[in-house]
Amino acid sequence: MTRPAPATWRSLMFVPATGEKFVAKAHARGADVVILDLEDSIPPGEKQAARDALPKAAASVGQAGAEVAVRINRPLELAVPDIAAAVMPAVGTLMLPKVMGPEHIRLLSEVVAAREAALDMSPGHTRFVAVVETPDALPLLGGIATADRRVVALGVGAEDLSTELGAVPSADMLYHFGMMVVAAARAAGIQPMGSVGPFADFSDLEGYRLSLRRSRALGFACQACIHPSQVAIINEEYGPSPAEVERARRLIAAFDAALAEGKGAVAFEGQMIDLPVVERARRLLARAR
Repeated sequence: MTRPAPATWRSLMFVPATGEKFVAKAHARGADVVILDLEDSIPPGEKQAARDALPKAAASVGQAGAEVAVRINRPLELAVPDIAAAVMPAVGTLMLPKVMGPEHIRLLSEVVAAREAALDMSPGHTRFVAVVETPDALPLLGGIATADRRVVALGVGAEDLSTELGAVPSADMLYHFGMMVVAAARAAGIQPMGSVGPFADFSDLEGYRLSLRRSRALGFACQACIHPSQVAIINEEYGPSPAEVERARRLIAAFDAALAEGKGAVAFEGQMIDLPVVERARRLLARAR
């Protein structure tokens, strides 16, 4: 089965690795990526049980074609056994929480590479989603995004970062740091993950939709969520609609016809289009499913 390319990811849904009833249903929720969690949702005394549950859980959540990810713990004494348990052919991605900087990424990549080699896996099979959750790492976003070829997405952890800043997660608080993520990720050619809206609150789904719509317009590409009710909304708002796909195709065709006539810009449905507009259309088609 072909793994979904990170450039097409829209929704990433967390599931506790030991939550059997959640794991059993996860493949039917429609998420592009299912994240088996070893971190926040697993009590300290249950970490080994969660690691032991990974092979069965990965097979279950990936059965419909979703990318299977595992969120590991940040402390090295937990991260190393997490990696030993999580790196396997059925798991394509590790989510790295509380990333400290580029050297942190490179250290974990070395550990992953050794585990891949021990299992005779293809080098580089395991991707990284890097999440920054502390103020001291914010100035290092650009370096984190380019630290290793495994890094395919970058985000900030709204809840933890807000706590560290003594703030309440809100659109105002998240806007500046969110745009830092978008800039760093786009410069590195990877996916900016997140939004400038609530993460843990799933009581107001219409408000959640509106925040995602605004966030997509700001440049975000994918979003993690904790509740199945959020998945369809993310997919709708962060994925191109059929109308957008059709318009992009018409726009590119019009521009190619203009180029054939020696023109660098052309009027299209009431708008002047040139190379930057066409590039956005091409990127939209690349994300289309």
